[in-house]
Amino acid sequence: MKIKKVLVSQPKPASEKSPYYDIAEKYGVKIDFRPFIKVESLSAKEFRQQKISILDHTAVLFTSRHAIDHFFNLCTELRVAIPETMKYFCVTEAVALYIQKYVQYRKRKIFFGATGKIEDLIPSIVKHKTEKYLVPMSDVHNDDVKNLLDKNGIQHTEAVMYRTVSNDFTSEEFDYDMLVFFSPAGVTSLKKNFPDFNQKEIKIGTFGSTTAQAVRDAGLRLDLEAPTVQAPSMTAALDMFIKENNK
Repeated sequence: MKIKKVLVSQPKPASEKSPYYDIAEKYGVKIDFRPFIKVESLSAKEFRQQKISILDHTAVLFTSRHAIDHFFNLCTELRVAIPETMKYFCVTEAVALYIQKYVQYRKRKIFFGATGKIEDLIPSIVKHKTEKYLVPMSDVHNDDVKNLLDKNGIQHTEAVMYRTVSNDFTSEEFDYDMLVFFSPAGVTSLKKNFPDFNQKEIKIGTFGSTTAQAVRDAGLRLDLEAPTVQAPSMTAALDMFIKENNK
């Protein structure tokens, strides 16, 4: 079966120069962008149930832009005024620069890692070992950050500030030859929206090993898995796959 219509479980690209648009034009394929999941803040009431006082902490560890958005949104809702003395530790410079959306960057003490891995940030955190760290997190997370901070004797509190929920689809708007997923939560959302989903000829592609495993665990057929040596990106993999299938 030729692939004519693809659903990519990601937000629509900000740039018109996205490789996805090149693929669509090259093969005459319609590509829609719609995340299967969305991220939303906990309410102030829900956060208070964790009995965590933000102002008991002197530093915040941000692992993503989502964490920054939901931290500052909750502070506003809770009417918590963050002191200028608060220190911010971020996994990358891009995440650190995003703080400018909420505070004056040059007036703050902000530290960031070079690789995007939390391990790379540990030396900076250890240099400020006396700080009390707050770690904003999603309701779905692993213990990697906790274990690393514990291992280095860092005083910290993990605070769930946001959650991942399914976007709702109707069967009328779900008519695709191929689905592309980037997270296990997206696969979960598919099963939630369509509990009787019958894959039949629909192709499924994934990016990342955990997402690929989620497709298999859901009892679905995985037709395209990226990244690979030949296709290090999802767009490169998709290009090769559509070319092969649409001969």
